[in-house]
Amino acid sequence: MSQPARCLLVLALASLAVSAPAQTPEEKASRRLDAVRDQPSLLLAFLREMPKGGDLHNHLAGAIYAESWIDFAANANLCVDRSTSTLLAPPCDKSCSSYANKPAVRCAYGDHILYNQVVDAWSMRNWHPADESGHDHFFATFDKFFMAELGSNGDQFAEASSRAAADRLQYLELMHTADGMQSAELGAKLGWNDDFAKMRDNLLAGGLRDVVAETRTQLDRDETKRNQLLRCRTQQADPGCAVTVRYLYQVLRGLPKEMVFAQIVLGFELAQSDPRFVGLNLVMPEDWYVPMHDFDLHMREIDYLHGVYPKVHITLHAGELAMGLVPPEGLRFHIRESIEKGHAERIGHGVSVMHEDDAPGLLQEMAKRDVLVEICLTSNDSILGVSGQNHPFPIYRKYGVPVALSTDDQGVSRSDMTQEYVRAVQTYGLTYADLKQMSRQSLEHSFLPGNSLWSDTKDFKPAACAPGDAKPAAACQKLLDTSEKARVQWALENAYAEFEAKMN
Repeated sequence: MSQPARCLLVLALASLAVSAPAQTPEEKASRRLDAVRDQPSLLLAFLREMPKGGDLHNHLAGAIYAESWIDFAANANLCVDRSTSTLLAPPCDKSCSSYANKPAVRCAYGDHILYNQVVDAWSMRNWHPADESGHDHFFATFDKFFMAELGSNGDQFAEASSRAAADRLQYLELMHTADGMQSAELGAKLGWNDDFAKMRDNLLAGGLRDVVAETRTQLDRDETKRNQLLRCRTQQADPGCAVTVRYLYQVLRGLPKEMVFAQIVLGFELAQSDPRFVGLNLVMPEDWYVPMHDFDLHMREIDYLHGVYPKVHITLHAGELAMGLVPPEGLRFHIRESIEKGHAERIGHGVSVMHEDDAPGLLQEMAKRDVLVEICLTSNDSILGVSGQNHPFPIYRKYGVPVALSTDDQGVSRSDMTQEYVRAVQTYGLTYADLKQMSRQSLEHSFLPGNSLWSDTKDFKPAACAPGDAKPAAACQKLLDTSEKARVQWALENAYAEFEAKMN
């Protein structure tokens, strides 16, 4: 090549280099995801470090791994039924022999057969569909380890917070029946009379206010224990100390109606009086007899109490169903009525949405009302056998319904939020922008108080704060000082800036 030709080539390349805009850190992160999406190990490493916002659908008891339940049970000197793997109260058999029917749980530490048996019974590990349905095995776990829950709330909080931090989450809403069964027992004592207002008055006069006070005091103790275990406010603090944790009061909708009503009232009372309780939810399998039979009653109760406590947030399990689990008519209305009668601002699961009457109309309504769906991919696969293109996740996104990935019961499922992200990318081909939008939606639809960081939540345009600013402007600082929601959103944006700055 002649010297003039070389000069022209150099000038042309230089011109291209000047005219090509430099890639932003976000664009570099997007390219990195695209480069590793077909390499599972590298994809896992990328998504492990990616900030993820909030987990809005997380049952406290289901979040704990079986290995931890064994530790909690051993500390409480509990026994285990060797034939059923169910925890029992002491006294235990004195021997750890394989012939002991009721050995101490701590015997499992020296008996790998018993240890593995218990872990399998208390989780989905080694579950096989030929032996038992995923639905039945999953929900049977909770009764087996229930006794380990008693007195270990602080330990559970610590584990849930620490795991959330390891998953690069900034926020956690834990579903927690924080009073034990006190309100339910009060409801059983006072009975049922079909007059919601009178029953509420009777509950409040009959001791429910005392239950509220005792529950708040117990939560103080449990959070203190959590902070001690995580060494918060010390130089050795666990990263879980930085996770903002709030609670949804968890109503057990499979109980008799007078007990369910009492728990619902308590949930509203707690959310109104204690800022740590940001709302309530109704739990237990949707297909069981009482939740199906009393579904309309539960919606009418919530509708009435929403009028009494209009500022309390509500998210509801609805549509955690599949064809064959219940008769077809049971699939046709739960999501719509949870929104229209139950005033749900978010829906948990929503798997059966396409079986609802006028499903396209319902999806349009959800998009218009900005009702977020808490998507639990691993749980829906294990329990309902619904996954891939049979899952409505892409349909929700197509109709503009906001969605956020959630773990549901990560301890029982043997999963975590990172695995939910991996599954979403591998199954649905999501882009980095898709994932970032969902993580932002999780915090936007959290029940934290205060104004949002964003003026537009479709394109996520900032209100007063410009993400990436090293030092907030005066208007931004004012927003951060007055809004807890904005502060957590700002923490996510700072985490993204740090993550994306590492991209090559």
